[in-house]
Amino acid sequence: MAGPVIVAGPSLAHTSNGAAPDRHHAGKIFGNLRPHYCRAVSRLPYLRRDDLDPDGQQLWDSVLGSRADLLVNEQGGLAGPFNAFVHAPDVGRHLASLGLVLRFGTSLERRLTEVAIITVGARWKAEFEWWAHARMARRHGVPDAVVDAIGRGDDPPFQADDERAVYALARELSQTGRVGQDAHAAAQRLLGDAGLVELVSLCGYYTLISFLLNAFEVPLPPGVAATWDGTRDESG
Repeated sequence: MAGPVIVAGPSLAHTSNGAAPDRHHAGKIFGNLRPHYCRAVSRLPYLRRDDLDPDGQQLWDSVLGSRADLLVNEQGGLAGPFNAFVHAPDVGRHLASLGLVLRFGTSLERRLTEVAIITVGARWKAEFEWWAHARMARRHGVPDAVVDAIGRGDDPPFQADDERAVYALARELSQTGRVGQDAHAAAQRLLGDAGLVELVSLCGYYTLISFLLNAFEVPLPPGVAATWDGTRDESG
């Protein structure tokens, strides 16, 4: 049974369609990082709500809201990064709050937010993050050709200058940990100082989400194919 569409990170769950990028050209920009997950189960055991103490249950309830049918997986645990959140609820509570602010409470247009998120997800080849947010990028107006190119590691064929500026900063920052003067200046002209702080913080947050997903080998939903070679579930 195919799983639901779940957004990687503390956010509302959405559904939309979107073709996966060509697997065979990944890494042209993002190098030879070899991801190492997409097994059938996460390295972290799935915790059900009844397994949690009151603090964990409170976090579980705040993450789920009315979305239990979208976020609870076949094992009765939380899908995506949320299972990690409830394993360490004191940390997870703050991560969830920060993610909500960075995705829904900044001056950045949602389309540009998604460009940054998928750029970071592609850098780390975080399959769950890419699966969730590539479709969000398409839904919020990022052209298919741009999304697909980011996934392949090709230079995206931008027509919008604001998308180009956000991508350039997110790519440089996620590749090198620094931002060159040209990328900084373009993003600062577009977003201003406050917006630039928001964008850099967003990139850092989704790097953290990518690390959680990759370190604990959080699987894709059943029936969803991995995007990049080397990340596909080999369990058959």
